[in-house]
Amino acid sequence: MEKKWSLRLIRLAAIFGLIGAILGSHMAGSGSYQFRPIHAHILVVGWLSVFAWGIFYRVYTIKSAKLVAVHGWTAVIGSVGLTVGMWLNALKPFNINETFALVFYIVGGTILLISFGIFVLTTFMIDTREGK
Repeated sequence: MEKKWSLRLIRLAAIFGLIGAILGSHMAGSGSYQFRPIHAHILVVGWLSVFAWGIFYRVYTIKSAKLVAVHGWTAVIGSVGLTVGMWLNALKPFNINETFALVFYIVGGTILLISFGIFVLTTFMIDTREGK
């Protein structure tokens, strides 16, 4: 289970890294820093945190496969939800409803916070038997 989630999380992190780099390039080229907080969160949450989780699962075996799956899904949903929600809430594209944007942002951030908590639990569930 860890190897599957490792690859999923690393691929998602790579996508976040590309989006973050594109946003940074756009801001530098346009001289507009409107995307600065979204750019920062995409790189810190999406690229750095998700990548670190992927590497963790590549290195360690966890005693509970269900815990790995729950963490993986909350990581995906939370990282995407937070960054998209931040974009919707900050920039209000497509004339989006303000309440919807705020709720999307809060729910995404809350799921990401839960994901961080679950990850803390996984660090205490490492299988330490010989040969693992």
